[in-house]
Amino acid sequence: MILSKKIDSAHQSFLQWRDIPFSTKQKHLIKLANLLEKNAEKFGKNITREMNKPVSQSIAEVEKCALMARFYANAENILKPEKIKTEYKLSEIHYSPMGVILGVMPWNFPFWQVLRFAVPAILAGNTVVLKHASICFGSGKMIEKLFLEAGFPKGIFQNLEIGHAEVKTVLENPLIKGVSLTGSEKAGAEVASIAGKNIKKSLLELGGSDAFIVLDDANLKKAAESGAKARLQNCGQACNAAKRFIIQKNIEKEFLPLFITEYQKYIPGNPLKKETNLSGMARPDLADELEKQYKKALKNGAEIILPLKRISDQAFEPGLIRVKKGNPILLEELFGPLGMVMIAKNDEDALKLANDIPFGLANSVWTKTKKRQEFFIQNLESGTVSINKETSSDPRLPFGGAKSSGYGTELSMIALKEFVTAKTIVGN
Repeated sequence: MILSKKIDSAHQSFLQWRDIPFSTKQKHLIKLANLLEKNAEKFGKNITREMNKPVSQSIAEVEKCALMARFYANAENILKPEKIKTEYKLSEIHYSPMGVILGVMPWNFPFWQVLRFAVPAILAGNTVVLKHASICFGSGKMIEKLFLEAGFPKGIFQNLEIGHAEVKTVLENPLIKGVSLTGSEKAGAEVASIAGKNIKKSLLELGGSDAFIVLDDANLKKAAESGAKARLQNCGQACNAAKRFIIQKNIEKEFLPLFITEYQKYIPGNPLKKETNLSGMARPDLADELEKQYKKALKNGAEIILPLKRISDQAFEPGLIRVKKGNPILLEELFGPLGMVMIAKNDEDALKLANDIPFGLANSVWTKTKKRQEFFIQNLESGTVSINKETSSDPRLPFGGAKSSGYGTELSMIALKEFVTAKTIVGN
């Protein structure tokens, strides 16, 4: 009954919110950004307490949310009616918000994942109900309070403290018009199936096993530094983290020692100390799963470069393994401080290794040659291709995956149109 009332409240709020001018909504976003900046340390410490991320990275996450809110606060209104030249006197496209949108969000970036979905959806005129990961209910409460303090009307953003079993009930409610999920391939398939049966829009941002391709004309020192960060930021618990390091054969002996040196600079420590660059994983069961995957990879022929050493229920000394094509571990996502190294003969071989998996989220390519860059840009099967930098999301640019990494777009101006209906107005 309480759940039903919250959804009804979100719908009633939507009926008024959809008619509020775009520029008025943006003023609330400016206040939201200010509050995020002002409370970055408080929110960051809460993130760390909930899911064990190094506090410096937690604070940076909140600050990035403020940056994103400011981007949308200053964005052009691309949702205003568009006049189309035809033989008719009246010929326009109107963009109508859909209504109440459900967000099913993970624990690895408890503020960022929620707000990068919610902010453009709400600015477009929708209202949002959130099902957060159970270990991050505190973050969910804080975000709900944050919207109210920023002046958004009650019911625009609501946090639902529910379990996975109740997602189906929420999604089947006729007042829920769409769903955005960030999570595993399994969770995405389940939610998309429910949405599909009920003819509702779904947006899925799922897992990845992103390639970090280093070619023989790359800046090897910079690539080594960036590669270690790309794998071990947030203890390797990021969908778009570099997970497979594809190295051209003729630079293997030069690059690997540089990479190992950088990799070993990440040492598990107290996550509440700002100098800590690596902490434990979010939960012991997640560490158990990573350990099982490590053993599975070794059983199927992987070779140890740096052993994955478990030092507590949740923490590891980061590991690196050499993996060959055909190892079944390549069909899985490694969510933790374990990286895979693969050796490619040439550009074509590197491309084949990168594409020959189910995932397609974000790949990184390191080469100084424009022609080689273009070859990978055109042929990599992923939502993002980063050139001479690690993959990261940017409020100004679209973020989304291909293949089993999901569909739909978050961030950028494109995200404003994800949960709207393009309505044709035509006549004489």
